Amino acid sequence: MKALVTGATGFVGAAVARALSVAGWQVRVLVRTGSDRGNLQRLAVEVVEGDLADLSSLERALEGCSGLFHVAADYRLGARDPKALYRTNVEGTRNILNAARTAGVGRIVYTSSVATIGIPSDGSPGDERTPVALSNMIGHYKRSKYLAEEVVRDAARMGMSVVIVNPSTPVGPGDIKPTPTGQLVLDAASGRMPAYVDTGLNIVHVDDVAAGHLLAFERGGAGERYILGGEDMTLQMILAQIARLVGRTPPRVRLPYAAVLPVAYLAEAFARLSGRSGRVTLEGVRMSRKRMFFSSSKAVSVLGYRWRPPLEAFEDAVRWFRERGLLS
Repeated sequence: MKALVTGATGFVGAAVARALSVAGWQVRVLVRTGSDRGNLQRLAVEVVEGDLADLSSLERALEGCSGLFHVAADYRLGARDPKALYRTNVEGTRNILNAARTAGVGRIVYTSSVATIGIPSDGSPGDERTPVALSNMIGHYKRSKYLAEEVVRDAARMGMSVVIVNPSTPVGPGDIKPTPTGQLVLDAASGRMPAYVDTGLNIVHVDDVAAGHLLAFERGGAGERYILGGEDMTLQMILAQIARLVGRTPPRVRLPYAAVLPVAYLAEAFARLSGRSGRVTLEGVRMSRKRMFFSSSKAVSVLGYRWRPPLEAFEDAVRWFRERGLLS
């Protein structure tokens, strides 16, 4: 079978393209003109140029495809031009679903995020049934992904066979930008994280997320969503595990939220003046007030989804960064 993968030059998209190739699929990838294609160098894929804003290019890319894995997204926190997030994440999703309908694509997997999943007030892990609304979304990235999911669910209600997957916090090789999470791993391994805040993330190897995409294509229900996560870890645990991997001393200073918030305001003011995005953003700090813990039990029971220990994800990520000279 032949599938189109969007976002395959990026972190999760490249992992999905790899998994499809290993599984024997014919893989076609949609790339923008001038995009960094480093993640595609060792993949046996057909490259077609196009853009999520160009409907005709999407229809051409989908010709002859029985499957679509729409992974492409604008994943930035504190973006100076939030309209770009909505153009890519919301309107781009609407465009490619319309193109898939025209091309007669039989099955679609849409990559969302746990950013759209509710977090229970009692501190327990969120799941696909946790109540949530647009008003709960912190920042434009989360809002854009929430609205994109609405577009996908509307398409499913209109009869399209589209499944939603919600990766938690992927870590591993190929984080080429890197993503905000990849930057955290790189900073921790480089000794640039001397302190931590009391928050938490659900860590999963990017290749396990990719495998979950294939399982969703094969076994997922149309209009259903499945969290593709791994293990819940506090930020202190994450930083300690990475520090031990590279022989550094883990940070022992915990910063209260009230101390970090003014730093975020100053960092964003500097970013506006300098024209460069900083590592500390108001969105990221505000999100850190809650531990972003999630349950993948639905994906386990319905899809047969599994994940490996987070340590393996950190090992692979650190090795990848080191091989590229980003970590001395």
